Order: sequence, then C-alpha cells, then structure tokens
Amino acid sequence: MPLLQFATTLSLSPAERESLVAFVTNRYAEEMETSRGHVAVTVAEHEPSTMAIGREAEGPLLFLDAEIREGRPFEYKRAFALAVMERAVEAFGVPEPNCKVVFTEHAGEDMMGIDRVGGDWTAGE
Repeated sequence: MPLLQFATTLSLSPAERESLVAFVTNRYAEEMETSRGHVAVTVAEHEPSTMAIGREAEGPLLFLDAEIREGRPFEYKRAFALAVMERAVEAFGVPEPNCKVVFTEHAGEDMMGIDRVGGDWTAGE
C-alpha cells in the first residue's frame, strides 16, 4: 500500500500527469514485486520559490517521497528510484542534480485503506 508523493516545480498538462502516474505505478509494481491495485500516487506542483535543493542546477525540480512497507532489498529501491529519476530527466527535462527520491519505510500494519490493513511484505506477493 505505498504512497508515492511527488513535489515538483514542473507545470504538467493533465496528459503528462497521467503518463507520469501510469509509469510510476507500473514501474513500482515491476521493481518492487507487487500488484498495481494498491499503489497510490500524488503529484503536487509548486512555485519555484517554494522548493530548493542545495546542489540544484538551472531548471525544474522533482522530488519523490516514497512511503513504503519495510523489507524490500536496497537493489529494488535503487532500481525504482533510478527509473523514476531517469524518466523525469528524459520526459520532462529535469536536470539530474534536481531529482531526489527518499524512501520512508513503515511496518505493514501502518499502511491502511478503508477495507484493509497492510501486512508484512514478502517477495513475489
């Protein structure tokens, strides 16, 4: 039951947002060995003055705060993070230094929907 929250200074069209959400949902399911049905994604667009990163280059910023269940190997997280950042660079022209992904891991029981409480993650679920 991940919650993948983007903050960006990009100004995306509805089609671009939908494309980003679809890509991220599918890539998360692929890299993290899970189903797509419970992946939640938000895209929040901000004025450039509301976001900063110390090493930023000229251009838009894109940050991803990925709230996920604990237990996935580093390699899964790194592959997903790289895929998302590469997509931001290629599709939206975000300079590489302006991309950031942070994972916060939670116990399965901390991830809740109205109809369920998450469990511990297991490979190939």
